Amino acid sequence: MGADYAAVSDITALGVTLTPQQEDAAEVLITQSSAKLRLTAKKYGKDIDTLIAADDDFGIAVKNVVVQSVIRALNSITDDSPAAVQATQSALGYSASMTYLNAGQSLYFLRNELKDLGLMQQTYGALEVYDYGDPRNTN
Repeated sequence: MGADYAAVSDITALGVTLTPQQEDAAEVLITQSSAKLRLTAKKYGKDIDTLIAADDDFGIAVKNVVVQSVIRALNSITDDSPAAVQATQSALGYSASMTYLNAGQSLYFLRNELKDLGLMQQTYGALEVYDYGDPRNTN
């Protein structure tokens, strides 16, 4: 098992107050988020632990990504209704439809967070439509 990239104290240092139940959940979520980020980095061919050891600023950025993902997950677990991304209401026959920000209550990383860590990069390429130079093409 790898190291956790953040601690509950990092969440409370940002001014987020946690109940004892949320603190317990945050500890588990931090471990899960750290493991998920480590696997995501491996998927892109990076060893995140080596990158953290080489650069303190990168370690701080990784900590921030883990903390933000845990805060998002904690906000969706609370008894309060989570933020709605889209809401529709009607009258008379009354109909309400809402799409929530994190309805699945799962950990996730935003694309810009992964880009900031250098894990996700824009790719480019071309497709040769006419197969020029292909020896199998006899035309």
